[in-house]
Amino acid sequence: MADTRVPGRRIVVIGSSGSGKTTLARELAMRLGVPHIEADALYWGPNWTPAQPDEFHRRVDQATAGDRWAFDGNYSVVHRLVWSRADTVIWLDYPLGIILWRLLRRSVRRSVLGEELWNGNRESLWKHLLPRDSLFYWVLTTHRRRRQRYEATLQQPEYAHLRFIRLRSPRDTAKWLASVPTTATLREDAGASTSS
Repeated sequence: MADTRVPGRRIVVIGSSGSGKTTLARELAMRLGVPHIEADALYWGPNWTPAQPDEFHRRVDQATAGDRWAFDGNYSVVHRLVWSRADTVIWLDYPLGIILWRLLRRSVRRSVLGEELWNGNRESLWKHLLPRDSLFYWVLTTHRRRRQRYEATLQQPEYAHLRFIRLRSPRDTAKWLASVPTTATLREDAGASTSS
């Protein structure tokens, strides 16, 4: 019988900006020994230039062509492609207050440290205070709509093949992640079963 803690071989992590998608996907990739694919890194070019839809689709198509990966991102333009190839979707469905607090901490850290993100881009805390470009405004205006969209999407028959894991707090996520075995543990278990 398969270990139900193992999330799968092709994993998609979704959730609001600031929920911790990249952190979780990176940790899962490391534990399971699979490539980590960060959608933002494929989408954003130098000077925050977005990829054209066709080019972004091509990059994601190429990145997810393998049989093992952990992908994080919510981009609707590649949603069908990625989800059709995935076997597991992990939804970080946290309360809005938690997301905003985490987003603030992350934005301050990135701005103060001048942390490089993708292709030389860096975040500006000042930019987040401008309503038109604010990531905080984006989260406030999309949180409820995105939750409704995910709930509806996951009921669609074309995604019946997906294993769905909905985590509602950082504590739930930490507890679940602690139960996910590493590749070393999986190899040990496989070795024990073949030798017995």
